[in-house]
Amino acid sequence: MVVATMAWLSGATKSISLHHLFSHHDKSHPPTLGILAFETAKTMTRLVSLYKSLADDEILKLRKETMRSKGVVYLNTQDEGFLLKLACAERLEDLNRAAQTVSRLGQKCADFGLNRFGIVYNDLKLGIIDISKLEFDTRGVQKIIDRIEKSISTTANLYAALESLAELEVSERKVDRLKNCLGNKQKTNSEYLKQKIAFQRKQVQHYKEISLWSQSFDRSVGLMARTVCVVYARICTVFGPYVSGLPSLSKNMRPANSNQKKQIFWFDHESNHCLIEIRDASEKPGWRSGPMPKTSQKKEIVRFFSIESNNFFSDEIGFRSDMNCGATGKYNRVFSLAPESTVGGSGLSLRYANVIICAERCLYAPATICEGVRETLYEMLPGSMRATVRAKLKSHWVKKEEESNGCDGHSLAAGWRDALEEIMGWLGPLAHDTVKWQAERNYEKQKFDPKPTVLLLQTLHYSDLEKAEAAIVEVLVGLSCIYRYEPR
Repeated sequence: MVVATMAWLSGATKSISLHHLFSHHDKSHPPTLGILAFETAKTMTRLVSLYKSLADDEILKLRKETMRSKGVVYLNTQDEGFLLKLACAERLEDLNRAAQTVSRLGQKCADFGLNRFGIVYNDLKLGIIDISKLEFDTRGVQKIIDRIEKSISTTANLYAALESLAELEVSERKVDRLKNCLGNKQKTNSEYLKQKIAFQRKQVQHYKEISLWSQSFDRSVGLMARTVCVVYARICTVFGPYVSGLPSLSKNMRPANSNQKKQIFWFDHESNHCLIEIRDASEKPGWRSGPMPKTSQKKEIVRFFSIESNNFFSDEIGFRSDMNCGATGKYNRVFSLAPESTVGGSGLSLRYANVIICAERCLYAPATICEGVRETLYEMLPGSMRATVRAKLKSHWVKKEEESNGCDGHSLAAGWRDALEEIMGWLGPLAHDTVKWQAERNYEKQKFDPKPTVLLLQTLHYSDLEKAEAAIVEVLVGLSCIYRYEPR
């Protein structure tokens, strides 16, 4: 950094004269977000979701319940270290994506510090900035989250109001065309419709005034930038003991170069903004830059999860980074790192999830499933699995006919039902979470739900392909037996 002292992430920048030099807008009429309100609300939603997912109760649930669930342990892995690295990788990737948007919106801010947020965030990841004072879940941070959630809510209302207005305007055009065709022969409800449209336009205008639509870039970006930094510090706190390369939160860090200047980063809760101060390294002896190695064996800085990084955690989780990412991998590189021996690496995670969910519905259906549904379920399978199912069904029925010799088929069906219900108890949640994971990341739909999102480790994506296919085949064979012998 060139500046000696920079006030940033704030609405008040009285401590720096460079603000006036780089500001191109009149303070009395700062530029507002306008149509960018929806992209901003979407980014805010992602940040609040990340913030909530890193709360103590969510982390405890992740480690004690999710990672120890039977489906994750059997199909994915029981290696807790690997699962934690995977969770860290995905959360950091989501944060990087949000930070990119914040940095881009920051270019439109009047505040010079917010213009340079991309540089600050990159320095944060490199360990150049001390993050030990970026506390999580404090009263000041919670106020920021509350403000963001309120902005998300009002902007979501604006989006819904605009959709309703668009539908009403379409209906009005249809009524006008109908009126022109019929003339005065038949009465239409055009007057009532016009009243509804007028009222809806007032609603839209009201939501524009109270939502992000009319909020300044500086205020919105300032709130998001602070949240990004707090979330990053929290990720370092939660996953730091298990993931190498994350900046240390230790207060005894020492820069590799004694002549190097150090950026000290903290919150000023009284003035409600963040400061970065450049200090000479000699002022704070005994400090070490976060990810810098202690020895001189590795000279380059460890760029953990940098936006520009090509390795992107592949070395940490043991997968290659030269895979063909495709369209999905371009936006989610953790997604693309699944090897070919996994369900996701073979491109079958969503397909198998739909098969499992369909089979689950058949299992718990109150009446006999028609032949068409069973054929549809069979058609959902890949060709190789269809052959496996046919072969196993054939050998199964031959074996059962030899062993049964008049054995009651009802008891056989009951035994299969118990077995399938046990399998579905751990296989079903993985399938449902796979579909949910895909739905949460559907970029074509506007979503303003700040709840914590599903992690890839909870899905079929990193599941062992052979084990998953064996379980699905077992379920289909069991269903065939149940529908053959069970009374309906």
